[in-house]
Order: sequence, then C-alpha cells, then structure tokens
Amino acid sequence: MIDTILQRCEQKGLRMTSQRKIIALVLEDAADHPDVEELYKRASKIDPTISIATVYRTVKLFDEAGILDKLEFGDGRARYEDAEREHHDHLIDVNSGRVIEFVDSDIEKLQEKIANKLGYKLMGHKLELYGVPLKKS
Repeated sequence: MIDTILQRCEQKGLRMTSQRKIIALVLEDAADHPDVEELYKRASKIDPTISIATVYRTVKLFDEAGILDKLEFGDGRARYEDAEREHHDHLIDVNSGRVIEFVDSDIEKLQEKIANKLGYKLMGHKLELYGVPLKKS
C-alpha cells in the first residue's frame, strides 16, 4: 500500500496540478468526513484561487480512480474519505450529522459467521448505523 493520497494519484498517472495537490493534502489531513464545501473551505485557505468547481472535479476524479471513497449518509451531502484507510464502520448521529468511526471485533466475527452460514466467503462490507444520542438522566 502506498501511504499518501498524492502518491497514489501519481502512481495511477493522474495529472497533479498544484491545486489538485492541495486538495489531496487537505484530504490526507482530514480526520473527519468532509463534503465538497468543507474541502473547498479548507483548500481555499491554502490557495484562495481554488474554485469550488475544481474541488468537485478533483474529488470526482479521485473517487473514479479508487483513491477516495464517496460516503452518502442520507443527509443529501456526499462526503469523502481515503479509500485505503484502515477498515472501520460508521455511526451517524441523525440529529447533528456527526459521524463516529468504530471497529468492533464481535460485529466483524458475526458478519463472517453469517456469510459462511449462507454459503459465502465475505469479501468486504460497509456498515452504517444511524441513531440519536441517549438522553442522560
């Protein structure tokens, strides 16, 4: 695995303009799941000449190249994360839109067990849980 988004773009032969490099670096630094508007805000702080159209075209290019994963959590916004991040699942707070990443070994084992029981070898999965915070008494 190549470590950075920029290196993977270059390996795939994508033409990397200075603005695409900035967008790649912003994505690499993201600890959250930014949408295009948030990526644009962050990238334009580095280079004010970047347009939102450039960000849209760049994330589409990176997504089609398999460098980014496009995530849609039902709120009308496509969000993005590095396609080569460690496996994790998502819990989405439907009130705030906050996305919490988690890994649970029991869930992983159960998914394998279910696939096996149904006569399949599990090749991958995507788990998204939607919820609201429990009220604290």
